[in-house]
Amino acid sequence: MQRILADVTSNIAEFTRNPMSVLREAKGHPVAVLDCNKPVFYVVDYKLFEVMAEEISKNDLCKTLLSRISEKAHAIEIDIGEV
Repeated sequence: MQRILADVTSNIAEFTRNPMSVLREAKGHPVAVLDCNKPVFYVVDYKLFEVMAEEISKNDLCKTLLSRISEKAHAIEIDIGEV
């Protein structure tokens, strides 16, 4: 059995017939599109996609920051007035 990571599902035939209707009915929630009762792909509306992209970006920035903090021993001290 495969895990479905969405509260809303649609079979592929229904989604193919009218994808916008499926998204409207989902009311902003992710939709798992199923074939033979197994998820084949997920669909999200643009607002949720933007939130997801922002969170991914923050995560990447956080990784960079943590990586640079670990290199603190190589830092050069400067006077902020000289910048």
